[in-house]
Amino acid sequence: MSDAIAAGLAPITLAVVFALLAALAVVRAAIAYAHRRGMFDQPGQRRSHKIATPRGGGIGIVAAVLLTMPICLLPPSSPWPLHLVITLWVTTAMIALIGWWDDHSSLPVLPRFGVQILAVALFSLSLISGPLSWLWLPLWVLGGTWSVNLHNFMDGIDGLLAQQGMFVACGLAVLAGRIGQPALMGAAACVAAACLGFWYYNRSPARIFMGDVGSGAIGLLLFALTAMLWRLHWPLVWPALILSSAFVTDASLTLLTRMLAGRRWYAAHREHLYQWIVRRGYTHAASAAWYLGWNLLVAAPLAAWAFEKPGMGLLACIVTYAIAVVVWVHTKRRLIKRDRYKVRHVHT
Repeated sequence: MSDAIAAGLAPITLAVVFALLAALAVVRAAIAYAHRRGMFDQPGQRRSHKIATPRGGGIGIVAAVLLTMPICLLPPSSPWPLHLVITLWVTTAMIALIGWWDDHSSLPVLPRFGVQILAVALFSLSLISGPLSWLWLPLWVLGGTWSVNLHNFMDGIDGLLAQQGMFVACGLAVLAGRIGQPALMGAAACVAAACLGFWYYNRSPARIFMGDVGSGAIGLLLFALTAMLWRLHWPLVWPALILSSAFVTDASLTLLTRMLAGRRWYAAHREHLYQWIVRRGYTHAASAAWYLGWNLLVAAPLAAWAFEKPGMGLLACIVTYAIAVVVWVHTKRRLIKRDRYKVRHVHT
């Protein structure tokens, strides 16, 4: 490694370390703040935890990322213009603020959804360059808004969302590094480090929950990093999508099945696969381990294949999601069948 490259990586390394330390400090302060303000998630029929637990710890992730990500994205050699970095900073803050407000006192769906769409649209507009790129705007807004919400849906047990944030952000950092883009690599690494700092307090048994302030921001950040990779080198969209396959599959299929069954799909529930795993008696840590196993044994190798063989990227992505759908359907049916058998056995 040349001295020039090493010198360029030095501030990125410091930013990543600071993101970890900042997240640790802010989450610790958030625990005390939540206790003073009485911000607790209470146990209930539609929740997976057993004791009242403070929420809002995701503010640590947001604070750490907002402090460090611009350091990585704004060096002279960075391909990212100032207006895009500012827009990403502002839109992340927008999503976090509406989530922080909701963590303090529940907001109606429409204001939250409106802010999410506005934030995603603003970032997408800032990323567009060239007249043909405008054709992608509706897809980006749809995908970004879904990313914000699906990560909120998947934040229901100890450590799971922070673990996923670390895995996907690390994967995106590796992809960016492999194509010689240290600025984006550093930004993604900062997100991973911030998630690690939060995970330290959120791992089972959780001392604090993430809350909407963190889950929505993670959804936006992972979407933004994926879109930025797409703009740098479009074949990278396939391995990036593969990295997110566990959460996208679970959230999407759960929503679809609830809609087809005529249920209130927007209401709170415990029907995601990770929630069924916990309902069948597995611990939160064991449930998170299922998703980690998928990420390491299936998603990571197939993402590597998609990267090494760009012409096969779309096929690799299709194969990944096809396997994910089969695994999701098979596993959920077995869990539901075991539940029904258990109920019949108890009654007899």
